[in-house]
This record gives sequence, structure tokens and C-alpha cells, in this order.
Amino acid sequence: MSVEEGAERRQLISVVIPAYNETECVDELARQLQKVMSVEAQYDFEIVVVENGSEDDTYEKLLAIHRDDPRFKVVQLARNFRMDGGLTAGLQHVTGDAAVIMTADLQDPPELISEFLRKWEEGYENVYMVVSRREGTGPIRTFNSKAFYWLAGKLTDGRIPRNASDFRLVDRKVYETINTMEERNRFIRGLFAWVGYRSIGIPHERPPRFGGESKAYSLKVLDLAFKGIFAHSYIPLRLITISGFVVSALSFVTLFVLALRFIFFGVPFAGYGSIVGFTLLLFGILFTMIGVVSEYVGLIYEEVKQRPNFVVRETVGL
Repeated sequence: MSVEEGAERRQLISVVIPAYNETECVDELARQLQKVMSVEAQYDFEIVVVENGSEDDTYEKLLAIHRDDPRFKVVQLARNFRMDGGLTAGLQHVTGDAAVIMTADLQDPPELISEFLRKWEEGYENVYMVVSRREGTGPIRTFNSKAFYWLAGKLTDGRIPRNASDFRLVDRKVYETINTMEERNRFIRGLFAWVGYRSIGIPHERPPRFGGESKAYSLKVLDLAFKGIFAHSYIPLRLITISGFVVSALSFVTLFVLALRFIFFGVPFAGYGSIVGFTLLLFGILFTMIGVVSEYVGLIYEEVKQRPNFVVRETVGL
């Protein structure tokens, strides 16, 4: 390539969007992205939508969008591989100088991509949205989010920023680094925090869904939260060791006190109820520890099987 041809080459921005049962959102999503692409005309764009095993006509609508605008490309997965599986599939298929990651429900406002690009032009390699306020979110989901970010921050030494979302722009070197990581228990938000690079957050209110129902059910969110914490921190295992030492020390102290009472007063304890209560407490602590260990064993089990993070059924436009 000549110097003149290299100078004329416009940088390519890839946009990765997992979509699961988003028939009510994809047409509006395409329209808003086309508006962003016309505003940012100095860049070329490719939109890679990962159809994540939808049960409605999301795929058919995506095919129609592709026919009207070839910049929209589709990766159809064989089944639903959840959010992080869809993101992983999309990142494996992009070629841009930078990649934008967002959801299909328009809770990640496409117009924010322009602000991401300005920060990228300043030299930032990982630009993410910080959720300053959530609209249309119930109290349980809000509490779960706050509890997760507080706990994740404590257990990962603050690597996962509070209220950071998956909606972000990352430089090519960042997503290529993520693509080299073959771990099966993927928490994409945590991986981006772990790799580092020059990062900055942009506060923005998260609007309600454009249409359809949320797929972020409480149990699934809790499962993802636990997986994210256990996959990025071994502090829970260390807490087991600390708890063992503490309980052992308390037991020795208790036995010593009871022995003294037996020597001087002849009655080692007040009654049967205290023994039952203390025994149940110890069993509760024991089973909690076993539960934490089992979570890590489960993660190891998934890694040892080495199954892929996604299975592609078909690609369109790639």
C-alpha cells in the first residue's frame, strides 16, 4: 500500500451487539445507529449483531436490515450462550481499529458512541459508560446492582469500577488481548478491567428498554454476579482459611473457660440448648465454606471440559 493510499484509509469502527428476542428493538436500533454513522462520517463502520438463539423473528428482521444496509452483519449462534457468550462471539468476528460493545435494547444509547470516539481520539483505549441513574429499574434489581458493585470492588481491590457497564469502546489492542483469553467462565466486564490499558468512564443515565421484556432476571443476574466475583477473586477462599483459624481460636478459648468452670464450679455449661445452638452455628459456617469451595470446583470443572464459549450456526455479511 502506498503512502497516499494509507493516508486515505479511514479507520474502521466495529460495533458488537448481542441480541436475544429483541424483535421490538432491532429496527429502531438500526435506525439510531445509522444516524450515528452519518454523524461520524469520518469513520467506516461495521455493525456485527450476534443473534443469540432467539425464539422470535429477531433473525429474520436482522436479515432484512442487512439487505437494506450491508454494514449490518449477522452472526447467528446455535443456541443462547447468554450475554458474555454473545459478546465473545462478536469480538471474535470484528476487524475494526476499535470496537464498541453495546446491548440491543437501546438501554445503551447509541448517541454516546460519539463521546466514546472523542475520548478514543484523545488516546484512551477503554472508554466505558458509568451508569449514573437507572430508569425503569425495580428496587430489587437496583439493590442487586449496588450490592454486586460494592462486593466486587472489595474482593477485586477496586479493579471493577462501580456502576461500570458493558457499554464501551475499546481499542483494537484491547479486544485482541481479550480474544486471546480462552477461559470458559467469562465475565467480559471483569476481563476488560483486568487487562488494564488507559481507561476512562463517562457518566450517563441509563434509559428504560425501548420495547420488549428485560432478560436480566434476578436469578440469572445473581448467577452472573457470583461467577464474576469467583472468577476474578480468590479472597473468598482466603476467608475460609481465616474463618477456620478464628473458629478454632474461639473453640480453644471456650474449652479453656469451660474447663475452669468445671474445676471450680463442677458444671461446665448452663444447658443443652446452648450446645445445640453452638453446634448448628458451626455446621452453618462449615456448609457455607463447602459451598464456596464447590463454586470454585464448578468453575474448574467448566475450564477442564474446554467446551467453546459459543457455537456459530451461520454468518451473514462476514
